[in-house]
Amino acid sequence: MRLHDLKPRPGAKHRRKRLGSGESSGHGKTSGRGGKGQTARSGSSIRIGFEGGQMPLIRRLPKRGFNNAAFTTRYLPVNLEALNQFDNGATVDETAFRSAGLANGKSDGIKILGDGDLKKKLTVRAHAFSKSAKEKIEGQGGTCEVIGAMAQVAPKRSSKGGSSRASAPESAPAAEAPAPAKQPKAKKAPKAPEEDKK
Repeated sequence: MRLHDLKPRPGAKHRRKRLGSGESSGHGKTSGRGGKGQTARSGSSIRIGFEGGQMPLIRRLPKRGFNNAAFTTRYLPVNLEALNQFDNGATVDETAFRSAGLANGKSDGIKILGDGDLKKKLTVRAHAFSKSAKEKIEGQGGTCEVIGAMAQVAPKRSSKGGSSRASAPESAPAAEAPAPAKQPKAKKAPKAPEEDKK
């Protein structure tokens, strides 16, 4: 097999469709554009999904359920092997990644992936690290600093110096004092009969 023996597969190449060559050519007269109208004009373009003004199919179909894709976190991936272009002992962050062309476009942050081998000691500041990337960076004596992470709120302490109820160990509930027994009400003395009025 040599270069001059290479040929395209049969059927891969077609003759150019010759339009407007007469009605007997099969593609004459209207040249495949149909009758007169919007599509017969030069420069005409109809957006995808447009159905001539009627209610399009995408609006006729019911929408159900919930899609959480709009609220997901999108990271720009940076492989570990690409970090070898930085100087040994340097501190690299998002600004350095974008200046070196390793991360382009809009995103919620940068994530370091563990593809490849790191040969330098670096202090890497990113929004997320894969498990393997973190192990390789720390294996070279470097440091992984997560930026943009939500700080854990320490439990509040009471004004008396003791810890809050959430941090205090659960203690056994105190025994409730027995309720005093109800004393019977004293009966009222019967009223003396009134003298008959004269």
